[in-house]
Amino acid sequence: MDTPNAPSPTRWSALQSGPEAAAAYRRRFLDLEQAGEDLHGEARFVTELVPPPSRVLDAGCGFGRVASELTRLGHTAIGVDADADLVAIARQEDVDTRFVVADLSTLDLRTEQEFHAVVLAGNVVPYLADGTLGTVLERLATHLAPRGYLVAGFGLGGSLPRAAARVDLRSYDRLADAAGLAFIGRYATWDRQPFVTGGDYAVSVHRRRAG
Repeated sequence: MDTPNAPSPTRWSALQSGPEAAAAYRRRFLDLEQAGEDLHGEARFVTELVPPPSRVLDAGCGFGRVASELTRLGHTAIGVDADADLVAIARQEDVDTRFVVADLSTLDLRTEQEFHAVVLAGNVVPYLADGTLGTVLERLATHLAPRGYLVAGFGLGGSLPRAAARVDLRSYDRLADAAGLAFIGRYATWDRQPFVTGGDYAVSVHRRRAG
């Protein structure tokens, strides 16, 4: 039986769960790395916004790919994910970064120092539980320092993986605005290629309003 006010299952948890699924997901990225794929565009993008040493929250960190690279680059990074099996892999592979098991819709790390940036990479947004995007943006905004950045990259339309939801960018911007986040810019890739309406991927940058 569900407990009162328990977070709704995310689309990611409906797609996969358990240690074997987490290990398979990790192996897929190891294969990409061995094939010469660049897996660190998100960390470089964030570092250009907030040079190290900065405090960065990797929201929906998975096995720690982005958070670990942020730590290597000199940031103080914390990774958060609701998938305990992926977080277990992250903790095993990287003892220098703090990883927390938590649902983004109920996240409360405000006893921590405020973050200079929050990053949502790897289609975190389309895999959220249905109807929780506004709440997630509000929760993440409360963890930002004034004028801190929230950066989210996710697929649009045909580039979306299975089980992921289509997220309308105009709706995303409205929800971000309601959470106290001002729109700064949008790109087509993590290496800042210009965004064109109708594209398959968007990297959106918002900033917490001062005051």
